[in-house]
Amino acid sequence: MDVKKETYGLKNPLTLMSNVAPIMALVTALLSLLLDPWHEFERNNYFNNSWHVTRSLLLMLSGGALAFFMVLTEFVLVSVTSAVTVQLAGVVKEAVTILVAVFYFHDEFTWLKGFGVFTILVGVSLFNWYKYQKLQAGHANEDGMLGSRETDASAKYVILEEIDDLDEGT
Repeated sequence: MDVKKETYGLKNPLTLMSNVAPIMALVTALLSLLLDPWHEFERNNYFNNSWHVTRSLLLMLSGGALAFFMVLTEFVLVSVTSAVTVQLAGVVKEAVTILVAVFYFHDEFTWLKGFGVFTILVGVSLFNWYKYQKLQAGHANEDGMLGSRETDASAKYVILEEIDDLDEGT
């Protein structure tokens, strides 16, 4: 299985993304050619002079760079922690998005949004409490006293290169 991971680049996020990106670009280009209204391109204000073309291209490139680094960060985060942690971070992001929309953009705060934010906060709190209890139970040593077992806590948070070094050594 390790051979397949190395072959497809599943251990290195940059290799994985460089293998997947051309396929994604090709599929996106084909869908754009089929579905986008290209006949309206000449009348679009975003591409009617050289300044607008340059500005539009810079905005698209900066959006692409942000998306690239977001995917890279998510890949590293999942490999270091777990998919549940990333999912919880996404749920908290949705709650923050709702709160920013209400307080900054003066969006209407309905009871449904309030219930959603409350549910998110309760769920994340319960999950963190569960993980804390599990961590405390895992750190109890033979005497029943709380101590630090370095094998459980520190082994989970290691750099990806160290994992590769450990795999090669075993």
